Amino acid sequence: MTTSSPTARPSKPLYANFGFQVLVALVIGLVLGLIARAIGPVDGGPNWLAQTLSTIGSTFVTLLRTLVPVLIFTAIVASIANLRELNNAARLVWQTLIWFAITALIAVAIGIALGLIFQPGVNTAVTAEAARLPSRTGTWLDFLTGLVPVNIFGLQASTTVRDSGATTSLNFNVLQILVLSIAIGVAALKVGDAAKPFLEFNRSFLKVVLKLLWWVIRLVPIGTIGLLGNAVYAYGWETLAQLGVYATAIYVGLAIVLFIVYPALLTAHGLNPIRYFQGAWPAIQFAFVSRSSIGTLPITERVTEKNLGVPREYASFAVPLGATTKMDGCASIYPAISAIFVAQFFGIELGITDYLLIVFVSVVGSAATAGLTGATVMLTLTLSTLGLPLEGVGLLLAIDPILDMGRTAVNVAGQALVPTIVAKRQGILDQDVYDRIESIEALDTSPVAAE
Repeated sequence: MTTSSPTARPSKPLYANFGFQVLVALVIGLVLGLIARAIGPVDGGPNWLAQTLSTIGSTFVTLLRTLVPVLIFTAIVASIANLRELNNAARLVWQTLIWFAITALIAVAIGIALGLIFQPGVNTAVTAEAARLPSRTGTWLDFLTGLVPVNIFGLQASTTVRDSGATTSLNFNVLQILVLSIAIGVAALKVGDAAKPFLEFNRSFLKVVLKLLWWVIRLVPIGTIGLLGNAVYAYGWETLAQLGVYATAIYVGLAIVLFIVYPALLTAHGLNPIRYFQGAWPAIQFAFVSRSSIGTLPITERVTEKNLGVPREYASFAVPLGATTKMDGCASIYPAISAIFVAQFFGIELGITDYLLIVFVSVVGSAATAGLTGATVMLTLTLSTLGLPLEGVGLLLAIDPILDMGRTAVNVAGQALVPTIVAKRQGILDQDVYDRIESIEALDTSPVAAE
């Protein structure tokens, strides 16, 4: 007689599998985007289908944005509190930062090499008329002053002037929230017993936020239809074809980092790369769709702990920190190839000093990309450091959403990779959990998933 394990889960039908739902949503979004593009604009504006897709996609992103500030604060404060349970906390922190820098250095070197090989600024059909200044720019002064919180909530006001008038909106500065949460977490540890009620409340509040975020995550298939469909409608294949060599260089670089560099690092540490991808895939997949490292944070932390065997006390620190500062896709490969594209397009020769500056900006300034989506700030920071025309950003923005999906997937893969490597090096990785094949913790979207 055959007995089943009491922990075995009944197999789900294919249609209930989250990954299958996302794949179907990608196809539906692509088809609806093409249909909306075939219908064309109506009265000079988007047609009803394009408007619907845009509304669905923007609503999904808005839901993520709403939860991001409180998620970062509660997660970082809780992670610092958890570090006190580790004997070698200081060493873990430094090892994490060092490996963040090592992987970023490798990624930017690959980006520079591919930029020189593909010559994307020369092999392009995009015209100079597309050049324009970006709406957001990044400078070292802005980055350094941005580290200092202007208020306890990390709020910043911005005013947009249009023909209809000026509108003022409030935005959260993710980098300032990160600084605030680290400072408050350390202060709570220094206070001692008096801070225990605060830390307990924060831990409980974090669970509530994660539950809310998990509900938003369940909407990913719907959000995918809107985001991809709107991107196809807005940009089509013509724009992608104009920047085909550039886009190819970006995705080749992302593929090399994801499928060659990361497996090589894992193998060098005695870890099976296939097992890593099996364990981390739910987070990588969600990152590709959502284009949000921070929105993917709870999934990344969950798979890092449950699938890859990293202790919770360390994973709860390293993953949130990585979600705001560890960007091999957005802050290394992308700005390196893009800077070379802009220089080649405008006929500007780059010297060895310029390439070293690209490396420096990518390794040191990656925290400037802290935010929900996009890497425009990091790109403008790189261009301004090199003295390249910021108008070059306008040449590349047309296909940025298509590139951002791959960039974010690589970002998240690195955010799970570094804690795994550091845990292995420090002898705290649960090797039995890492090597476990049969009971992979998939992306569980049941009501208890966020517990």
